[in-house]
Amino acid sequence: MELFRIRRDIPFMKHAIVLNAVSAITFALAVFFLVTRGLHLSVEFTGGTVMEVAYEQPADLEAVRKVVAAQGYLDVPVQNFGTAQDVLLRLPAQAGKNSGQQAEAMMTALKAQNPTVQLRRTEFVGPQVGQELVQDGLKALGLVIVGIMIYLAIRFEWKYAVSAIIANLHDVVIILGFFAFFQWEFSLAVLAAVLAVLGYSVNESVVIFDRIRETFRRQRKKTTVQIIDHAITSTISRTIITHGSTQIMVLSMLLFGGPTLHYFAMALTIGILFGIYSSVFVAAAIAMWLGIKREDLIKGGGGKAAEVDPADPNSGAVV
Repeated sequence: MELFRIRRDIPFMKHAIVLNAVSAITFALAVFFLVTRGLHLSVEFTGGTVMEVAYEQPADLEAVRKVVAAQGYLDVPVQNFGTAQDVLLRLPAQAGKNSGQQAEAMMTALKAQNPTVQLRRTEFVGPQVGQELVQDGLKALGLVIVGIMIYLAIRFEWKYAVSAIIANLHDVVIILGFFAFFQWEFSLAVLAAVLAVLGYSVNESVVIFDRIRETFRRQRKKTTVQIIDHAITSTISRTIITHGSTQIMVLSMLLFGGPTLHYFAMALTIGILFGIYSSVFVAAAIAMWLGIKREDLIKGGGGKAAEVDPADPNSGAVV
């Protein structure tokens, strides 16, 4: 399905050096902020108190957030849990207070705002649990990266695998850089969004690489640069349809999903935008600089009949 078709190939690779220089600067800044500022980790990672409270009527989450903020807890997740009457709070650890004191002080403030509130349960999430979550998250990220590289190396060739994984890591580091710079809360939901972006970004790279392989086989007279430009240009309509519809959905979560989905949607928004950019200007450009060529995609050597290019009368020759 195509919304439109561009008849003349756009010379994307002509600007590859400049755009990748901008990308390298952005990547370096992201790494700098990660090192100097670090991530603002949520209670799942750092430890703290988890509280579940219940109201007789559907809870006013905005009023609850104001009470929580007044107690000195900024950017604390406040969300419904199970029903509209149940509310879940995740309070980060405070110096000089244990979990029981935190829960007691919070319940006092909540009862002052609404006397009908009741404490259902309170749990302490220790730093040991948080450390395990960090380790498991890094393991998940590593396994995803290794799986993507193996898949691309088998489906295409090692040069494509290397270029795609560099582009994907570029997206991940930039997302983390945004969260470090603005000190947005990095929670398990955001980690899930980062892993989703990895899969989403590699999907776009695979589509472009597949079109490059197809064009290599069909159009023998074009150079590698011309092949890449044609492959990217011919997939623009599909990119607009796929990413545009996805971005509309993610933006709706960002604008109307409330604080619970805000940072999850923010990570996806940044990841989708940079995923498009990296697939076109990072993955394809690195593959070009690694020296991809038609012979890389021919498995088994000679004796294989080539596909026929209607515009090339000599394209039926045996390779």
